[in-house]
Amino acid sequence: MILIHYLLQIFIYVLIIDVILSYFPQLKSQEWARKLHQIADIPQRPIREMLPQGLPLDPTPMILIILIQVLMYLL
Repeated sequence: MILIHYLLQIFIYVLIIDVILSYFPQLKSQEWARKLHQIADIPQRPIREMLPQGLPLDPTPMILIILIQVLMYLL
């Protein structure tokens, strides 16, 4: 149970780092940044598909962090 909490917490950090990296376009060409984005994008993709197109900001990471926090609370 504790391991699951740690893994979910690490994934929250991955999401936050991915959001911060999105503000630095020069880092997008780095291999580690692309891998991190691929990992963070897997659970975000279905949420993005449910949201309306053309939003000025992407609320998907925040929605996913809230869902993970709720899951951690329930475990």
